[in-house]
Amino acid sequence: MMMNRTHAAPMKILVVDDDPDLRDLLREYLTRHGFAVAVMHDGEGLAARLERERPALIVLDLMMPKVDGLSALRDLRSRNDDVPVILLTARSDEIDRIVGLEIGADDYLGKPFNPRELLARINAVMRRHRVTNAAAPEQREDYAFGAFRLNFHARTLARDNQIIPMSDGEYGLLKLLVNHAMQVLSRERIIDLLYGAHSEVSDRGIDVQIWRLRKLLNEDPQNPRFIQTVRGRGYIFVPDDQHEAPL
Repeated sequence: MMMNRTHAAPMKILVVDDDPDLRDLLREYLTRHGFAVAVMHDGEGLAARLERERPALIVLDLMMPKVDGLSALRDLRSRNDDVPVILLTARSDEIDRIVGLEIGADDYLGKPFNPRELLARINAVMRRHRVTNAAAPEQREDYAFGAFRLNFHARTLARDNQIIPMSDGEYGLLKLLVNHAMQVLSRERIIDLLYGAHSEVSDRGIDVQIWRLRKLLNEDPQNPRFIQTVRGRGYIFVPDDQHEAPL
């Protein structure tokens, strides 16, 4: 007797790069690892493409003709589209990498790279998004600090009653810090609490998320008020009635 089996549809990845050899290499490699891969040769029409065909993640090159990666990413985030994005950058594009992270990239990878490393980054980014998207709204009072108010039910952050757009990952990290106020959390502990002990998220990934969260809070990177660095130990959230992290 033949049994019917249902198989989950493969996760779709969109590769946007003007290098046809690299596009073909990534399409062949990622397909062999169970992904459905679509490609574009530049960022022109990316938003329209996403309305017709929704990928789970975009691999986006920075340097492309017509519409470059930064412009395409900036347009997506201005539309409040939170599709995960991994930037591909030349090793010398440090400023562009920083700008890309500031405007909403989830990770970046310098060229040339090993496709196996890209695969690991894709899995790590998707794991972060699955964890944060699975969280249910909470029935608890808002948490106020400074000019900010964190609404746990709506999963929103407001400053002076104005909602500040934030990703699920940024919300999850801020919630974790608030829940552990005045406790020093190492990067390893943050990864464990947010994503699980066997996560592929790196220490650098946590540093990037902390940096972006500080940007949302308009923190002075040299002298942050709420999310402070404890050198050699990790990070700490310092509420309004405290001023300095413990030594």
